[in-house]
Amino acid sequence: MTTTTRTTCAYCGVGCGMLVHQEPDATLRIEGDKDHPANHGRLCAKGAALGDTLGPRGRLLHPIIDGRRSSWEQATARVAEGFASAIAEHGPEAVAFYVSGQLLTEDYYVANKLMKGFIGAGNIDTNSRLCMASSVAGHKRAFGEDVVPGCYEDLEVADLVVLVGSNLAWCHPVLHQRLMQARETRGTRIVVIDPRATATTSVADLHLALKPGSDVALYNGLLHQLAREQRLDRGYIAAHTAGVDEALAVADAFPLAVVAQQTGLEAADISAFYELFGATPRAVTVYSQGVNQSSAGTDKVNAIINVHLATGRVGRPGMGPLSVTGQPNAMGGRETGGLANTLAGHIEFSDAAGHAALQDFWQAPALATEPGLKAVDLFAAVAAGQIKALWILGTNPAVSLPESLGVRTALDTCPFVVVSDVIADTDTTRHADVLLPAAGWGEKDGTVTNSERRISRQRAFLPLPAGARPDWRIIADVAAAMGHGAAFDYAGAADIFAEYAAMTGIASTAPRQLKLDRYAAISSADYDQLQPLQWPAPQDSDADATRLYADGGYSTADGRARFVATPFRGPAAQPDEKLPFRLNSGRIRDQWHTMTRTGRAARLSAHIAEPYVEIHPASAAALGINAADLVQVSTGGGDVLVRAMLTQRVARDELFIPMHWSDQFASRARVNVLFPSVTDPVSGQPELKHTPVSVRRFPAVWHGFAVLAQALPPPQADYWARMEITGGWRMELGGVSLPEDMTALFQRLLGAAADRAAVSHYADQSLGQFHFAAFDSEVLLAALYVAREPVAVSRAWVCGQLGKPLDATDAAALLAGRPASDGGDSGAQVCGCMGVGAATIRAAVIAGHDTVNAVGQATQAGTSCGSCRMEIQQIINGLSVKEAV
Repeated sequence: MTTTTRTTCAYCGVGCGMLVHQEPDATLRIEGDKDHPANHGRLCAKGAALGDTLGPRGRLLHPIIDGRRSSWEQATARVAEGFASAIAEHGPEAVAFYVSGQLLTEDYYVANKLMKGFIGAGNIDTNSRLCMASSVAGHKRAFGEDVVPGCYEDLEVADLVVLVGSNLAWCHPVLHQRLMQARETRGTRIVVIDPRATATTSVADLHLALKPGSDVALYNGLLHQLAREQRLDRGYIAAHTAGVDEALAVADAFPLAVVAQQTGLEAADISAFYELFGATPRAVTVYSQGVNQSSAGTDKVNAIINVHLATGRVGRPGMGPLSVTGQPNAMGGRETGGLANTLAGHIEFSDAAGHAALQDFWQAPALATEPGLKAVDLFAAVAAGQIKALWILGTNPAVSLPESLGVRTALDTCPFVVVSDVIADTDTTRHADVLLPAAGWGEKDGTVTNSERRISRQRAFLPLPAGARPDWRIIADVAAAMGHGAAFDYAGAADIFAEYAAMTGIASTAPRQLKLDRYAAISSADYDQLQPLQWPAPQDSDADATRLYADGGYSTADGRARFVATPFRGPAAQPDEKLPFRLNSGRIRDQWHTMTRTGRAARLSAHIAEPYVEIHPASAAALGINAADLVQVSTGGGDVLVRAMLTQRVARDELFIPMHWSDQFASRARVNVLFPSVTDPVSGQPELKHTPVSVRRFPAVWHGFAVLAQALPPPQADYWARMEITGGWRMELGGVSLPEDMTALFQRLLGAAADRAAVSHYADQSLGQFHFAAFDSEVLLAALYVAREPVAVSRAWVCGQLGKPLDATDAAALLAGRPASDGGDSGAQVCGCMGVGAATIRAAVIAGHDTVNAVGQATQAGTSCGSCRMEIQQIINGLSVKEAV
């Protein structure tokens, strides 16, 4: 019979509830949980495809020491001895943990307890430092605690939603759906503040394409205008805040003309935004990485919070700042002390009463007294030889950190590196002395906290492989081997959650909203049945504490929020003659982080299959760059090789490259080699949205496109990029010198299958064209197309033929690279949820379905997560232009 497990999505901070149905034949079917308050049954394309990412292929399933398989007993002893000896010789500050928002709260809690409580150093930091640290710092400066005051429901009751540095449609699609539904039913106005045009700006009433990094100037100007027009809530300010005069004094330097000069925006557009915000009490400001990933990220956060405090728009329905996080448990990690500058339970190092209470609660022999090293500084300390033992859990810093070339060198020179992961081969696991196999998403049991402070259960629905262990258990076993077994003797995740919940109730100097101590005695049975809940969890009520701070009561000693004066400073480095472009980076719709998970799902890779750079057509023309050319983007410290995408979504002096590609998927596309280790002085978050670069056409003399039934090491080529497809892989190739023997190149791509393959080929030396197709009993094994220019074949159709038996007509068409009939090619994928291609959508529009909704009714495209609706509209617009011409 079919079994159903309620669990939580493994991707972004929306925290969607899921139902995983396991059929009698062990196949999995995933759907959204209609009863979960975060998503009400909605899922995005990534969430819907989570089942495609499971399975044993590529899994790390046994410990490895120095490249050789070992037992758990040996591995645990080796890790414990490596850390203990480093501590004995160099002190506790010589060791560090680098953890991940992919961990569950219980994992985070145990790791933080071991490092800060029993090793006695603050050196545990999380990859959330790369995405949410500025938000944390801004919350703490303003509210006294890392608290998001509002909730998702505010998007549905607001009259105005301002999205700052957030491509919500692609990065948080379920929240975008909720916003779109609200706009349809109640006419919500939407303003998007983003230097780049995105899927989200396409639905905005007003798009403010400001200069990168100028958000503080824009918001200081808004505060000045609100004061000038007497739109401040003086009663709220007097009763619940402090510091307004200092913030206003700084904001007074930003009249409209100054804001226009600093932001590059038209004065009329700025005025329209200011008037809309001032005249609309129910206003929510949603912000994300475009705000946080900045050397002035904390000031950006506080500039936003300042205007909400000044108008009393905090914690009331449809009002307030709303930080949306990038990882499933970024907030859970923050709660449990995963950041180096905070103790567990939102207790600060400076809180003497809280420090003493935590040390007593844990019976910690040496609770850390000083903050540890933040992520960028931590890896700099590794490079400098100060960190002698490093444990990386569930993250891929060899790709994700800035100056990632230096990170790899640091890992190579560190005397002892431990990596816990699910996947055996990542850019980071290659540097490990000890590899520890961790439980995967479907095997993990615990809790996560989403962006609206909602705790949800993640429940296992797959058996744990014999060689893998949950992260909390791995850490607890190492703690025991280091002599701390009594403090880490947990029977399971329920025990850890209960201890964590009790810990949130201990004393501290200032009040804290993070309260879960009503669950301190939770039983395993009740933990198994735990329903989604928002903190704080009051002792005398089962109701969620949905919004906070509407009536003051901030987490400061005097209960008052703090305005923070935010003088404007632009990005740390500015373009010059040698590096004239501003590089921005971020996510694409269907991929996640460094693709160790999403890269396994063929339907997610069908949307965008290779790394690219967005460049304005005028800039490209000036540099002799054509659409689909290979281009080299460089700084003084590194370079990447990517495909040129000509688009007016970016300004003439700006570029955009996605963040996801690693050495597993492309030859030279790790974008973070380009970003320097420049950080926000308050939060320690790196500036990953702005760095000066140069760009030039790469002098490729040949280009190739291949489909392969098996994964093989990439051939020797200056450029390659590969992605998984149904039944195999697709690969793009290119180089500055033509391979001497194209047949030999194809044979290398075939690998062992060459012995049984029947090969058809076509060549025109004068045109530089070579086409190959290999069959085994009329089933396609591989195809390769080579040309002097970027290969022009029907890629989606060719990929769809892999592994299929083909008749003579199909085989001939395959060699040509395009179907024999017009109806055979659905085109490049547009809708990932429903698998609908561009050609299918174009055909529907031509047939008279000339709105996005009508296309959805005809093809199902855009009817699930909705993140492809912008692309559908672009197809409609393009055909309308052609008809007009």
